[in-house]
Amino acid sequence: MRKLFALMCMVYTMSIFAGERETIWPADKMPDRQEHQIAAMTDEVESGNFEADKHRVAYIEWFAKPDKKVRKGVCMILISGGSYNNCCDVGLIKKWSEELTAIGVQCVNFVYRTPRPKALPIYQTAWEDGQRAVRMVRSEAKKRGFDPEKIGVVGMSAGSHLGLLLATSSQTPAYNRIDKIDDLPCHINWAILNAPAYVTSDAEAGTPASRQGYGVDVTLSKVFKFDSKTCPISFHHGGADVYSPNGSTKAYLQLRRMNIPTELHIYPDKPHGAFGFERAIEFMTQMGYLGKVAEEVDLMSRFTNDDAREKVIMENVWPEGKMPDEQQGQCKPYMEWHFPKTLKTKAIQIIYSGGAYMRNGTTGFEVAPARRYLNEKGMTVVTMQYRTPRPSKESGLSKFATAWEDLQRCIKIVRSKAAAYGLDANRIGIMGSSAGGHLTLMGVTSSSHQAYLPIDNIDKVPCNVQWGVAIYPAYSLTDGVNDINTGGGNGDDAVLVPEYSFDLNTVPTLFLHGDADKHSAMGSVRTWEKMRAMGIQSELHTLATRSHCFQRTASPGTGSYTFLDRIWDFLTAKQYNK
Repeated sequence: MRKLFALMCMVYTMSIFAGERETIWPADKMPDRQEHQIAAMTDEVESGNFEADKHRVAYIEWFAKPDKKVRKGVCMILISGGSYNNCCDVGLIKKWSEELTAIGVQCVNFVYRTPRPKALPIYQTAWEDGQRAVRMVRSEAKKRGFDPEKIGVVGMSAGSHLGLLLATSSQTPAYNRIDKIDDLPCHINWAILNAPAYVTSDAEAGTPASRQGYGVDVTLSKVFKFDSKTCPISFHHGGADVYSPNGSTKAYLQLRRMNIPTELHIYPDKPHGAFGFERAIEFMTQMGYLGKVAEEVDLMSRFTNDDAREKVIMENVWPEGKMPDEQQGQCKPYMEWHFPKTLKTKAIQIIYSGGAYMRNGTTGFEVAPARRYLNEKGMTVVTMQYRTPRPSKESGLSKFATAWEDLQRCIKIVRSKAAAYGLDANRIGIMGSSAGGHLTLMGVTSSSHQAYLPIDNIDKVPCNVQWGVAIYPAYSLTDGVNDINTGGGNGDDAVLVPEYSFDLNTVPTLFLHGDADKHSAMGSVRTWEKMRAMGIQSELHTLATRSHCFQRTASPGTGSYTFLDRIWDFLTAKQYNK
């Protein structure tokens, strides 16, 4: 017994993990055994004393239980990537296990067989191992103190491809039953998928996406069944990943069509890798996987004062008697410069609200908190009230026509006066919510299209901007041009509206959208896809279970609560706030 214990200790110390290891297959029962395959993390393989014959069987490795004070009664299965040729994400497994254990999640490392099997699909033996591993984990739920229906997975690359199989295809047996463990279900309850590889049809053979996930004949790989046990997923993908982020957007659409709460997080300019694990924690918090969701807090109560503001300068958007398409009953458009006490950047953010093009204002929850937040960061903010309500039907103008005129004029004024205020005329961004988000997307995609005839020298100044922030933009898809998206924005016939012309001045944009918004999040996703097809790297975050105006009240620890930080992160990553 002592010799056996010593041998086990020697095996464990070969890895950075010192968990309790269990092989998942009985002797001689492992399906599709192939002699070239092993089951080991790369740190073990490269240790110098690795013996392949002692590492033929896939295994799970239990990490220490979380502290009783924070224990949540849930379990996460951690899955390394490595192109199905090895299990190489040693550092990620360590990071995930440490962060998850600290917040009360039981973790288990799952090590499947690699390299790729011969004469079988590249994922086949790993999928067999994966279904068996889930059953093994479920079988030990009571013993280890977690709910057997609170099992999630987090994966990377090929590990995320495997995670997507486990999340969407548990009702398809990967192998034949061998014992009573296989009488247990192998579905999982949620998944965190980082940079899932091989998801589009131009990559499913196990290569980077040969056509970058584009093309009318490039589809979501049919290996994913999206069956009745498909679970909520949070996708995380780099915008410049050779394993195309379009795989994540296509899978996201399919989950939406099934009414399954889902998140999609895409990071501009990022290559193949794992990004934004804090967003995964927020997803699990919002979904209630980490316990009861905290009471929501009103956004306006969190940003109550203007202590970071030095002064305000108000001015009209149009000279007296020069406003184009003047409509009886519309409010008078104006703009306000809000200067911070401590200027830390020469960039300027223009902000305005939504209101269905029927109303808008500068003091409510869609404008004031963001203005105060950015003033605290040392950024100058310009708020704008544009003309509402909508132009009369008799005018023949679109609902957004006068607002678009006001926005173009506002941008020109800001650009023309920036230098006088010590600011940079070539670092201007626009931000709006709902109808204001629609207006923002017009501003970032169609600035070369003149909204009105020039009236003075200010109109000789261009109205293009350097970035946009579109918060739950409305009216982006043709199934929702007048109201809510009648088809949820999920149909193939729901295409982008023509006022988004995507001209040569189109700029990177941050999209923030509730997954359950009646003004479909697919409007943001479709616009992001179009920008990527143009070579424009934008950022996208959708928030599971959240509807329109997701930020008005939000629970601490969720993405709806921290959304303003995403704006600053985006400005920082793109270096717009230098």
